[in-house]
Amino acid sequence: MLDILPDLFDQHAQQLQWLPIQWCDFGGVPTFYGEVQTVRCFEDNSRVKEVLAMPGRGRVLLVDGGGSLNRALLGDLIAQSAQDCGWAGVVILGAVRDVHALKGMSLGIKALGACPIKTQRKGIGELDCVLHIEGVAVNSGDYVYADRHGIAISSTAFHIDSEGAIKEW
Repeated sequence: MLDILPDLFDQHAQQLQWLPIQWCDFGGVPTFYGEVQTVRCFEDNSRVKEVLAMPGRGRVLLVDGGGSLNRALLGDLIAQSAQDCGWAGVVILGAVRDVHALKGMSLGIKALGACPIKTQRKGIGELDCVLHIEGVAVNSGDYVYADRHGIAISSTAFHIDSEGAIKEW
């Protein structure tokens, strides 16, 4: 189950939207998928920390950090919380830190890059908002599918079994 996106696009292209960004992989799980929860924040990871401390139930947090690489919106402690709470992954339109520790976690993590500087938490950010990433609208409740090819978004849930077979739910 390493390459899910080629098969998904071959079989269900009309139900998928490609996020045309060359993401960097930082987590220990390069292939992941799940229901999306959205957060918008800029150089303040207060909401990211809050959300990832809640039960994840296999979901994926999609964070619009405005593309900033000046502050890391995710580090090892928050990522460990996400892993412990059952999140499948975190996608950040921004930076992460503690990259060596992140690589050892059982969590999918994609971001634009890395930055060693933490944020100042001011409690700023929006939850469950519509994110517009490279012309693609992403809502909480959509589904994200990620592998080393990148990321696709869909309003349709697909089940991908351990052998890579894809079924619409």
